[in-house]
Amino acid sequence: MAVLLGAIADDFTGATDLANTLVQNGMRVAQVIGVPDAQTRIGQADAVVIALKSRTAPVAQAVSQSLSALEWLQERGARQILFKYCSTFDSTSKGNIGPVADALRARIDSDFALICPAFPANGRTIYQGHLFVGQQLLSDSPMKDHPLTPMRDASLPRLMQAQSHAKVGLIPHEVVRAGAEGIAQRIEALRAAGVGFGVADAISDDDLRALGAAIADHRLITGGSGIAMGLPDNFRKAGLLGPAQPPVATQATGRAVVLAGSCSEATRRQIAFAAQIWPIRKLDVDRIAAGHDVVAETRDWVTAQPAHLPVLIHGSADPKEVRQTQRRHGKAAAGEMVERTLGDLAVALRRQGFRRFVVAGGETSGAVVSALGIKALRIGPEIAPGVPWTETFDRDRLALALKSGNFGQDDFFSRAFSQGR
Repeated sequence: MAVLLGAIADDFTGATDLANTLVQNGMRVAQVIGVPDAQTRIGQADAVVIALKSRTAPVAQAVSQSLSALEWLQERGARQILFKYCSTFDSTSKGNIGPVADALRARIDSDFALICPAFPANGRTIYQGHLFVGQQLLSDSPMKDHPLTPMRDASLPRLMQAQSHAKVGLIPHEVVRAGAEGIAQRIEALRAAGVGFGVADAISDDDLRALGAAIADHRLITGGSGIAMGLPDNFRKAGLLGPAQPPVATQATGRAVVLAGSCSEATRRQIAFAAQIWPIRKLDVDRIAAGHDVVAETRDWVTAQPAHLPVLIHGSADPKEVRQTQRRHGKAAAGEMVERTLGDLAVALRRQGFRRFVVAGGETSGAVVSALGIKALRIGPEIAPGVPWTETFDRDRLALALKSGNFGQDDFFSRAFSQGR
């Protein structure tokens, strides 16, 4: 059975976010971790989402991994390719969104691709090419202080043009609001003008569905998970996709833990909320750097906590503390130490009977999933917009919720363990 939609996600939380959107819109989805090989099984999947850890990787590595993922998807007959990145367009002036999108467009031999990271359900909207986070421009939002990809400009055409070799144009909201036919006409005009990427305004789910209908025949699409809302209906109208099936609840049982590496404002609020009801412990980066066995120390602390309560372990900190830590240990090294420690802790806690994991942060999710040796995930019920429960396929079932740092309400962690299963 050929794959209808093949997706390449630049981090693990983004992959589950996209897979969740596709499941909610009636597709059978397999999510695989890392570039798959010939032995990777995807079952009867209509869509395959390949989760990479390439968002902040060196540009050449990100491009190479993405092209390898593309090759695997093409070998399985994927009719359409979606390059999925964060709804806040997390990147630097050198990439990785632009270089990866350029490479995919060249390999697919496509002359045009949409750019649309909008996700209105989580407050990410685009108007006149400017990305908003809630009521704030991206450049005024907490993303301006992101430790790895500080976003200091809200103009998506400018951001993309700085990263890409292609010309970048705009599909303004008055065109999007007019519907699929008008969008298609605007795209043809951009193509005729030699534009390789078109930033599309979107302020509602209706806008995203109109865009989806207009790009039914596009071989490459780029954007956030929201742009996928309209894609399943295209396959359904073509007679390629059957009726939707509801997601199956997760079956994993055992102790519960939150592992948070994200330093986003949303995650810090969620940690503060959880601290009122659960035992929590903050990782000491200085002790990790000094060579102390922080994993064993934290494992012993967990053992002393009430078994009926979830525990929360985090390396999250406010922007000032993050900057101080980065000055002491180096920008990349500080983050890598926290990610590695949280990954090692996940392995240690699994040995102690933990089977339910909520992980906050894209880089942290990548580290935890990799440390646990997970190769594929089944998508379960949604906890909050963009965040489903997922479950491994093996006998030693693990349930994981991989949360983008920016997603979820203040009570997200407690909500995750009380619902969505």
